[in-house]
Amino acid sequence: MSAMRRNPPWKRVRPTSKAAAAAKRLLEAHERRARFEPLPEELAPRTAEEAYAIQDAFVALRAQKLGAIAGYKVALASEAMRRHVGVDAPQLGAMFDSTLHRSPGRVRGSDYVHLIVEFEIGVEIVEDLPAADAPFSRERVARAIGGVLPAIELADDRNADYAVLARRPFELIADNCWSEGAVLGAAPQGWKELDLAALRGVASVNGEPVGEGRGAAAMGHPLDAVAWVANLLASHGRGLLRTEVVITGNLMTSKSVQPGDRVSFELEGLGAAELQVD
Repeated sequence: MSAMRRNPPWKRVRPTSKAAAAAKRLLEAHERRARFEPLPEELAPRTAEEAYAIQDAFVALRAQKLGAIAGYKVALASEAMRRHVGVDAPQLGAMFDSTLHRSPGRVRGSDYVHLIVEFEIGVEIVEDLPAADAPFSRERVARAIGGVLPAIELADDRNADYAVLARRPFELIADNCWSEGAVLGAAPQGWKELDLAALRGVASVNGEPVGEGRGAAAMGHPLDAVAWVANLLASHGRGLLRTEVVITGNLMTSKSVQPGDRVSFELEGLGAAELQVD
């Protein structure tokens, strides 16, 4: 089941020649199903801003096949993961229309080089948060949220050498934070009465528990993560828009999955998201 959202095409400024060349190289690597490798020195991003410029150009290329942007993911939401990779801020990736699925979702393992899943609190945006209104607080973004839900993120690390990534952390931004979408659970009523930071999530694969975590893993509070997304977009002149989805960061360690696996992620008070890997 493919995504539910249809937003206008991603509007971009013309990329620099370096960003365009780097994006083209990334797209070719994805199409060849090549192992994740850092970009060559002459194309590699040296700052987060350079990396987001490459990501913009790369996302525009992938959107031609995968559809418009339908939401965003927060990578490296926890301080421990940021220390491990060697950066001092989370990283943002875009999610495409065709890669968002409603639970129960099904994907083919053969469509990925190395599929990994993460377990997150997702939110549905029902009111535009335009760049002109920044900066955004936790309280302000809360008024723009229509639903909170369990989400299983889909990512493809393409068998990356994580030791190399730790030395070149901006490469993850350039490669759109390995984003391949998400499976989204239902968004029940009553989420405003829940303590989202204390919310407990439990993940299982093939019926066996594989981890658990609390909402505070997402930048201290999931709505702080949403505010961070809205403010980062605003710094680039863009808004977080009605109908978009934000998944706010992994509550536990990532898990590799393979064909035949059944993945479940349950958030107390918010139900579960289910994934079948064929």
